[in-house]
This record gives sequence, C-alpha cells and structure tokens, in this order.
Amino acid sequence: MQEVLRLAVSGTYSTGKSTTTEALSLLTGVPRTHAMTARQILMELVPGKQLSELNASELQAMGLRRFEERVHNEAAQPGSFISDGSVLHEWVYSEARLRVGTNPGAGPLHRATKAVVGAPLKPFYQGFADSYGKVVKARAKRVYDAYVHLPVEFAMHRDGHRPVSERFRNTSDRLLLETLDELEIPYHVIGGSLRERLEKIVAAFDMPVVRPIDEAIEIAEARVRETIAVIEADQRYHDAQRRKSTWRRIKYALRY
Repeated sequence: MQEVLRLAVSGTYSTGKSTTTEALSLLTGVPRTHAMTARQILMELVPGKQLSELNASELQAMGLRRFEERVHNEAAQPGSFISDGSVLHEWVYSEARLRVGTNPGAGPLHRATKAVVGAPLKPFYQGFADSYGKVVKARAKRVYDAYVHLPVEFAMHRDGHRPVSERFRNTSDRLLLETLDELEIPYHVIGGSLRERLEKIVAAFDMPVVRPIDEAIEIAEARVRETIAVIEADQRYHDAQRRKSTWRRIKYALRY
C-alpha cells in the first residue's frame, strides 16, 4: 500500500457501504471515517418527521449537515483513512432527486403533485445543486486518492425509512460513476459477497492485513446491527414513525 491512502468507498442505497468499510478497517487497521446516518441527522434537524415527509429545503439542510460532518471527520485523520461514502454522495442524491422527484419512493399521484407544485421552484434548487456540486467535486479531487465503487447488486432493504426507488438507485449509481470519470479519480468497481469484496480491495491496493477476515466480518456485522438497534430504540425515531393525520399527509404532499 502507498504510504498514505485516502480511500473512499462509494455506492448508492443498500449496497453495503457501512458493513464493507467497517470490516475493511478492522481487517487492515486503516481508520474508518464516516458521517452520521440520514436517520440520525433527521432526528437532530427535523424531529418528528420521516424522510418521505421532508420538503426540498429540509433535504438540502440534511445534505449540508452530513457534508459538514464528513469534512470534519476526514480532517481529523492525519494519514490514511477509509471513508464510508464520500462528499460526493449527498450532492448526487440531491441531483438524483431533481431528476426523479423529491420523494422518489412515493406513488405516481404524490410524485405528480410534487412535480407540479415544485415547477416554479425547481430552477432555484437546480442552481443550488450545481453550485454545491462544484464545491464537493473540487474537494473530492483534492482529498481522495482512489475510490472503490460498490455496484447495485442486491434488492433494496425495505426498512420503511428509505423513500427511494430502484430508478432513483440506478440514477444515483450512474451519476456517481460519471462523476468519478469526469474528475479522473482512479476507482475500482468491486462486487460480490462481503468476503469477496474485502479480498479484492486488499489485493487492489496492497493493503496490510492485521486480523483474520472472518473475525473482521463478524465484528463489523455486529457493530452495524448495534448502530441500527440504537437508532431504532430512540424515542424520536418512534415518534416519527407514527401515522400522520390525513390533513398533514396532504400538507406534506403539497410542499416542495
């Protein structure tokens, strides 16, 4: 491995970034850096709401909060690190929503209503996304030495939280790869089982191995499960899951 390797692990929803980066860090001893999950940020910024209930402004605020935390956590690592996602991700999700719809997991009527209501505002949000994209692309080019991209191989985990669709996932996946090509950042597309991914990544970057691979996988999977359990035990999470009144659901649908 080169003396300092700042490696970003890329991929859209339900591609296994968190488990892969956790296991890779345990396997190689290279520190892992990440941002809070969307659910954690949601409970902090917009308590009482689910992602599907956010308007465009609230979604942008979440993206900026996550970008801030990524920059903070990456800057705290003086040497090599493995990043769970990258600064490109929140911009890609923002751009994909502009193309697919603010709530891409909603039904046709809801999506159509959002599109009509948001038509006058869309140019503003597109301009913001374009400016945001310039900032994160410049940082990605400056900070990351290489990417590992995890392709869409598995069905999306239906946890009731991710308000996305397969069209949204595929659009995001394509945007990520197009952006890496545009920036000319070296990347490897690596799929397969978790074990196969780890073996391929270690070989591709000649990374050290400091513990048995099975042990790294077992600990990583346990840590990811624990993180999810902590979030789902939070009362704010349960408050947001409560069924909203019909009027409130209509009100959310009419906000862009």
